[in-house]
Amino acid sequence: MMSRLENKVAFITGGSRGMGAAIALKLAEDGADIAITYTSAASKADETVKAIEKLGRRAVAIKADNLDAAAVESAVNEAHTKFGRLDILVNNAGVYTMDTVDQLELAEFDRVMSIHVRASFVASKTAAAHMSAGGRIITIGSNLAEIVPFSGILAYATSKAALIGLTKALARDLGPREITANIVHPGSTDTDMNPANGDHADGQRARMAIPKFGEARDIAGLVAFLASEESRFITGSGFVIDGGANA
Repeated sequence: MMSRLENKVAFITGGSRGMGAAIALKLAEDGADIAITYTSAASKADETVKAIEKLGRRAVAIKADNLDAAAVESAVNEAHTKFGRLDILVNNAGVYTMDTVDQLELAEFDRVMSIHVRASFVASKTAAAHMSAGGRIITIGSNLAEIVPFSGILAYATSKAALIGLTKALARDLGPREITANIVHPGSTDTDMNPANGDHADGQRARMAIPKFGEARDIAGLVAFLASEESRFITGSGFVIDGGANA
């Protein structure tokens, strides 16, 4: 039986580790060839590429910092050139920062907005130029885009909320071409950035209806659905996957 992403090519920003690597592996399991970007973790990127290749899929890791718009654009184009097509974009690369409004420097605000919002725009614009009908743009947001339950995350929450607007606008712009755009809002997920045994983990679990951290594969499964033909009539939508923290 043909895998649901057979003959598809997916491009994942920040795909060398954590949630990005889990997404890359899941899409490969479903049949897609994979391009990922990384900033500094070359060894992790190589591990992810090798794991994808063991699944019988083609893979490439491209060094591209989301702070560098030209590098993001070049990486998308390089992936298209290598594989001859591009069907799925996952805007995943991100950072987490904590500063209250009185502490937050403009340079840090601009950095977070550039990594999350500007780079997602650049990648989406570049990828869409290569996509045909059935293309998928999936952006990783955050449940903190919709509810801000504590102070100190102004830049992070603002940037993730901006991605909701970007997603809805992309859905409108690309809908006539039958290219969909959706956003996934993870909550507390056990990764290097936010480990389940971290200093603030208990407080996060206390907010959740299911009081346990999600796993990266939980997020990857939702992304894989949105990348598939099964989601062809879903666009401009947001999906919160956070164990009920925002319920």
